[in-house]
Amino acid sequence: MKKFIVILLSFVAFATAANAQKKVLYKNTVRFLNTELDGSETLRVTGFGRNRDDAQEQAMKNAVYVVIFEGVKDGNKGGQRRPLIEETNAREKYAEYFDIFFMDKGEYLKYVTLQDKRFRSNNKDKTKLGKAYEMTVRVLRSQLKERLKQDKVLH
Repeated sequence: MKKFIVILLSFVAFATAANAQKKVLYKNTVRFLNTELDGSETLRVTGFGRNRDDAQEQAMKNAVYVVIFEGVKDGNKGGQRRPLIEETNAREKYAEYFDIFFMDKGEYLKYVTLQDKRFRSNNKDKTKLGKAYEMTVRVLRSQLKERLKQDKVLH
């Protein structure tokens, strides 16, 4: 009987440990990886959508949004961690501008690339509601900053 209990407990412990290592990609996360010499930032980003293309588009939007409004707080040391716009409530103040900027297939696509993506580097997860993908993207921070200055959003 003792052997049975020990085997059962070890099986439960193993199953729990194996399940704990499964990466959950449900929330949108952005982690800093590297800064390139041209001023761009390489980020690891999660996006959620009903299919792969929607999740990829959402991940790219998340990356640009974080660089503009929040700054990258997670990841490797170094890089530009501060947001481009440090003004309080800038998203609400310039809502009309950013609603158009972040539209599906919008202007934000000019400032984010999948150039650093490696073959089979995307982590994916599937739920009843859709799919989550974690991928590597590059945000062209310096070009984005210039665009915001030209459009008089950044002073």
